[in-house]
Amino acid sequence: MSFHRAALVAGLLVASMPVFAADDETAPRLSSDQCEISTPYNVLVDTGGVWLYRDSGAPKEIFFHDGTLSVDRAVQSVSAADAARLRRLESGARTLMPQVTSVARESTGIAFDALAGVVEVMTGSARKVRQVERFRTDTLGYIDTTLGTGRWDQDVFGDGFESRIEDAAERMTGSLGRSVMWQVFTGRAGRMDARAERMEADLDRKIEARSAALEAQADALCTQVRELQSIQAALEYRLDGQRLVMLEDAPRSNDDTSVSRAASKP
Repeated sequence: MSFHRAALVAGLLVASMPVFAADDETAPRLSSDQCEISTPYNVLVDTGGVWLYRDSGAPKEIFFHDGTLSVDRAVQSVSAADAARLRRLESGARTLMPQVTSVARESTGIAFDALAGVVEVMTGSARKVRQVERFRTDTLGYIDTTLGTGRWDQDVFGDGFESRIEDAAERMTGSLGRSVMWQVFTGRAGRMDARAERMEADLDRKIEARSAALEAQADALCTQVRELQSIQAALEYRLDGQRLVMLEDAPRSNDDTSVSRAASKP
């Protein structure tokens, strides 16, 4: 990799990091509409059941556990068939959350491995690589205290998650620029090229393989989410004559502040 290409990599790094350091636009992202299915709710899954909640819209809160359903803190009457469906939804949510956590952790690993690789190539500094590891530890801790505890909030895995990765890339990019200029002016750019030649192919191969595996894992999660949406669609329960919608087709319009009740007739 030439000096010019190394500099270009640093410049593009900030833009590429939110897509898990992959240059493929189809790379999996931590988004509630990754599977072309979205939810207008924040979600909490714990031993007490599954909560879906939001600040505005109707209903504001849905809760189900062991076949029982509560909407806006009022227990609802459901059929035996719906009770079974609610148990399947709860079981599916319990299965899904740790898998989503795993995807989040692996995507973080890929992103920071890419960043650490660029830092090492361009600086040869173990100290600067350790800086990347501190950013990685912070982001993994963020995942473990949110998704890892069964909590998916819209703001947690939107700007909250990506901002940590972007912040790390931006901070390191500034440092990389200074390091590149120092190496150029001191006649050491050749060392950077030598490190790049030594590391580039191996790093690219590892990241590409992990990104492909992550994509497959994300696709498998999408299959499970679609199955949950199918179970939801089969519910006989109606709220004011309308279906109860917790998962819906994406994208939703930005001005859709309404309702978790579908507009279609039952």
